[in-house]
This record gives sequence, structure tokens and C-alpha cells, in this order.
Amino acid sequence: MTATRQVALVTGASAGIGRATAIALTAAGFQVIGTGRKTAGISAPAGVSYLDLDVTSDESVASVVEQVIDRFGQIDVLVNNAGVGATGAAEEFSVARTQDVFDINVYGVMRMTKAVLPHMRAQRRGRIINVSSLSGFVPSPFMAVYTSTKHAVEGYSESLDHEVRDHGVRILLVQPGPINTPFAANAVQADAPLPLYASGRRTFDEVFAKEASGGDDPAVVAKVIVAAASDRNPKLRTTAGSTAASISALRRVLPARIFDRVVRRFYRMPS
Repeated sequence: MTATRQVALVTGASAGIGRATAIALTAAGFQVIGTGRKTAGISAPAGVSYLDLDVTSDESVASVVEQVIDRFGQIDVLVNNAGVGATGAAEEFSVARTQDVFDINVYGVMRMTKAVLPHMRAQRRGRIINVSSLSGFVPSPFMAVYTSTKHAVEGYSESLDHEVRDHGVRILLVQPGPINTPFAANAVQADAPLPLYASGRRTFDEVFAKEASGGDDPAVVAKVIVAAASDRNPKLRTTAGSTAASISALRRVLPARIFDRVVRRFYRMPS
């Protein structure tokens, strides 16, 4: 079977940015398949179908991509949105727990990308949109593990885009700022907390909670993802939300020493 509409596969679509993206892509005319670890109890938005997916499993990834191809005959857009937060000082994370976060946020992106690329290359078209973060281009103290995963996704995406562009495929990045979702509540916590970081960690938690509660609606990010999926000449990187745009501009124009002070002041750290 070959789809008459473009087909979009969205990972981590059970809530938050992923769900908003699935809804927005459907409204834009895409046939949308959303995924989540356990989707049986999800109330699916109109026009969106769901499949169970574990991005840390090669077998699960291969199965989902095969099911979509069997049903629709194509995958035109992949949105790699599935991910997990991680908060705590870097020294407080064991290597094993750090690897768990990387397995979802980085290797999950790589698994999904490798699974769909042969199909996209064969049809000579396709877009893979990787949801990065404000943390993909600025430092975030007490989020070093999470930030490093997003930096990895940025480097992987930009490099891969050069490799596959000649085959009709683009790799694009969307960089949200603070979004009003349960991100912090679901974040992986450090497994070896140290007393010397306790005060800084508490302050970070207060700052982060305030930013998230006043953050953009997930629909703001979804709108940017739809544009990346459908614009004739998309940009490699696009920020989503006013905070990400303003911080990106500051990073470009401020001297490194001044920007460093801005970061420390924002997180209420000693000068």
C-alpha cells in the first residue's frame, strides 16, 4: 500500500511536545503515526495512530519502522522527539546511569535514523527532525549529562546532514527553550548525590521549576517542527520559543566571558 498523503512518524508522542507535534502534523495534512513505550491507554487525537516503541531496543525500532512501511509504503518525515531529562551534578551520576540517558537521547535517535534512512534514500526524499534543546548550544549547570546528550545530537545531526543531502534527505534540528511540560518531574536523578552539591542543586531546582511553569506551550514547538517538515528550503537549526531565540542571539553576540556571567547569574551561582 502507498500513502496518498505524506507519512510522518513521531517518537515520544504520548504527551507534551510529541503529542502536540502529532496533532499539528495531522492538521497540516500528514498521515501521522505516534509512538510511546506503552500506548494502550492513550486517547489518540483524531487522525493519529499509535504504536509501542522502545528506542533503546534495536528489535523494537526495526519492528515499528517495518510496520509503518508495510501499512503505508513510505516514511517521509521522522521526528525524533523521544527523550528523557537528567538533573544533578555530573559528579553525582554513575557511568551506568549516564549510559542509560545516552541510550535514550542519543543512541535512540541514531537507531531510529538508521532504520528509516534506507527507505528515505530509496524514495529519494525525506526529512529527519531531531528535537534538540536550548541545552544543545548553551551550558546548563546541574544538567551536564542531559546537556551533553543534546550537544551530541547537534553534532550528529549536522554531520549526517552533509552525508545524506545528496540522496534527497535532510537532517534538521529544532531547539526548544523552556516548555511547560512535566519534563523535570520525569527526569532521571543522579544516583550518587554528594552533600557539597546539595545547596546548588536545590537552587537549580527552584530556577528550573520557575522557568518551566512560565515556559511556552508545546504547540509552539510543534509549529516549528511542522515548518521544518514542510518548508521548501528549511534551515538546519531553528529555535522554538522566545527564550531560545533570545539566548541564541546573546550567545552569538556576547563575548564568552560576559556570556559566562549571564549563565551564572541566571542559575543564581556565585560570581
